[in-house]
Amino acid sequence: MKLVKKKNLNKNQGSFYFEDYIETNKKNKSLKKNNLFQDRIYLLFFLFFSLILIFSIRIFHISLNKIEILNQINSPQKFLLLRRDIVDRNGILISRNVKSYHAAINPRLITNKENFLIKLRLHFPELKVEKIKAQLNNDKYFYLKKRIDQKDKKKLWALGEKGIIFEPFQSRIYTHGNLFSHIIGQVDYDNYGISGIEKYFDKELRNKKLIEKPLQLTLDSNIQFLIKNELDKALETFKASGGGALLMNVENGDILSLISLPDFDINTRANIGDKKYINKITKGVYELGSIFKTFTVALALENNLVTPEYIFENIPRSIKCSRYKISDIKEFPKNLSVEDILIRSSNIGTLLLARKIGEEKFKKFIEDTKLLKNPDIQLEEVGKPIKFHWNKCKLETVSYGHGITTTPLQATTIYASISNGGKIIKPNLIKKKDKNQEEYGRIVSKKTSNHINNILRKVVTEKEGTAKLADINGYFVGGKTGTSQKYTNKNENLNTFISIFPSNKPKYALLVMLENPQVAENLTYNYRGMKIKAFRNEAGWNSVYVAGKIIKRIGPILAIKNEEFNQHYVTAKNN
Repeated sequence: MKLVKKKNLNKNQGSFYFEDYIETNKKNKSLKKNNLFQDRIYLLFFLFFSLILIFSIRIFHISLNKIEILNQINSPQKFLLLRRDIVDRNGILISRNVKSYHAAINPRLITNKENFLIKLRLHFPELKVEKIKAQLNNDKYFYLKKRIDQKDKKKLWALGEKGIIFEPFQSRIYTHGNLFSHIIGQVDYDNYGISGIEKYFDKELRNKKLIEKPLQLTLDSNIQFLIKNELDKALETFKASGGGALLMNVENGDILSLISLPDFDINTRANIGDKKYINKITKGVYELGSIFKTFTVALALENNLVTPEYIFENIPRSIKCSRYKISDIKEFPKNLSVEDILIRSSNIGTLLLARKIGEEKFKKFIEDTKLLKNPDIQLEEVGKPIKFHWNKCKLETVSYGHGITTTPLQATTIYASISNGGKIIKPNLIKKKDKNQEEYGRIVSKKTSNHINNILRKVVTEKEGTAKLADINGYFVGGKTGTSQKYTNKNENLNTFISIFPSNKPKYALLVMLENPQVAENLTYNYRGMKIKAFRNEAGWNSVYVAGKIIKRIGPILAIKNEEFNQHYVTAKNN
């Protein structure tokens, strides 16, 4: 410190002071520099802390998203459905849209193409690797596999290639595969119906307002399975080339089962072009043979031309009509009652009845029943019977089912209408909440209906009847057989049986049809305690047998689900 002498204003006075302001100034400058350095350190520390905080928040957010993604993978995702579900009469799922994937490849994201091809060859030997190699070298986006299942998706995911892209889309799945193939139909890749129920109700199934409400059918999945199972066995037993079955409620026309064989898996989306896969029940057009004799007898009774007991005497063995000779396959008694004509299935007896009826009344019957028109059902796959001219002998041959074609659906519907008391019904595939039935007029009177039901029962129970193998205890089965040549191939048989049960108060009509069946040489029939070997290739020996097996299996289900049966059971139990 420097000591300085200071002069006072008073000359006579002197003083001293310490000159330290210089050092103080230096200290202030040094202190300012230190503060500035510390501020910079704080600023840098704040910046680093902010960055760390930002990265920490980001990492935490990403980790939460990964958890959410994993949760979405392990849990069903909700997405906007493009089509409604289809269910059976009991609410069992038949058709639904689900999330599916296409497997695509982005070649630019494949790091080692040779290694990738080796992996594909090992895990997917069915793929054409050479074609895939060319597509990879082309460096353009392409599809490896379309509509892959979960198994293939997991296998592709396990390859660990980021160039594999899984494109999501909505796929229509059919839970029963082949079971409803001829009814449900299919959709295209854009979810538009292209066949069956899917096409007929396409607008309703795509209606956004009804998307949560399934379309409910009259079909019963359990009954459909049982009938198909028996029909599959029948094709094998009788070596038939095809077949069909139809179960209908005679009171309202509801179809509980419709089978056409051979069938196909609608989940494969294969293009079925072979005619053997057509819906034989609704689209197939056939001469059904003696099935028509029931219509002739009903028409004669309805016009009060005969009674069931009326006897035709001295029936000739054959009748010449124009240049044709008409005869019976078997030899029958010369005198036959009207009911015997149907029970024994006499061509000549039916012909005589037709001549009593006359051509005009027969024409009207065919027109009223729409036998020669397209079937009226909620499907586009329907066949149109072949037109014919009422020339010489047409009345006679039509009376026993020769020279006239129709679909099995139309024939069964007429049987249902005749047996239910005479009320005309329409076949129906959509379950209705309103139980009030529309009136479509009458086909015959209740009196005629009762007569026919009694005769059809005797066709099954009488010794001379042609349907004895359908006499299943407890179900009071009645019906009529038909054996004819296929209209498209005269070398093949078409064997048909249409039954009604219970015949005392019919509830159901069942048609069973076999195309070109053969004699089952290894089959032994158990008929009324007797063991009988097959020796004829007629409906009574195959279609009737199959119908009996079907009724025995589905009968308990129909009885249990019958509301009237349940009401009587509960009343009896309470009393």
